[in-house]
Amino acid sequence: MSSSGTAPAYRRLSVDERRSQLLRHALDLFAHRPPEDVSLDDVAVAAGVSRPLVYRYFPGGKQQLYEAALRSAADRLEQCFAEPHSGPLTVRLARALDRYLAFVDEYDAGFMALLQGGSVVETSRTSAIVDEVRRDAAAQILTHLGAEEGKESARLRMTVRTWIAAVEAASLIWLDEDKQPPLSQLRDGLVDHFVALLTATAATDPATATVTRRALAMEEPDGPVAQLVRRILPVVADAGHLW
Repeated sequence: MSSSGTAPAYRRLSVDERRSQLLRHALDLFAHRPPEDVSLDDVAVAAGVSRPLVYRYFPGGKQQLYEAALRSAADRLEQCFAEPHSGPLTVRLARALDRYLAFVDEYDAGFMALLQGGSVVETSRTSAIVDEVRRDAAAQILTHLGAEEGKESARLRMTVRTWIAAVEAASLIWLDEDKQPPLSQLRDGLVDHFVALLTATAATDPATATVTRRALAMEEPDGPVAQLVRRILPVVADAGHLW
């Protein structure tokens, strides 16, 4: 009741507002249950509306709603790797991973269903949306490396896309392992993994070596790369007989 004793005026949602509301509730449901276990009735109940209203906005039914929710999630994931192009690369990667892994943590069941595939609502369109996220993430990382679009070496592209696949796999394993280790450790390990992959590729690919040297020149003396090198040196020294 308002101070005058009358009920507050009801505000009708615009078309865009109502659609966004339905997508938010659908995404939350898909996040915590496999897509095939979510019905339009579930979405209607969660949003506090009737089933016919859900159909009005998504006449294609559950498939259309799922694809729209997936598109919404993909837009968020693509933004995870959007970072200012300044400062150490490892710091930029860490911030991007913090956002990415926070999404994984929040939408755990949905993330697993999304990447593991096999869902009854999976189509070529949903697969294309997922692949778009992977390609966009790779493109953004290549940009952070200062690689000229379309002119980067095939080895460098392969390295970056391999790392994106490793991030996905690690995220799924992390969920399967009851979200252990802590997110900060998972993030730091993935940053180390990227540095290791990049430098290993640089050892045999001149184009990758060029961007790697440029990236390493921006790292702090006591930053993640320096710490990784100090941890690796004793291990390598123990294998001195190899050289």
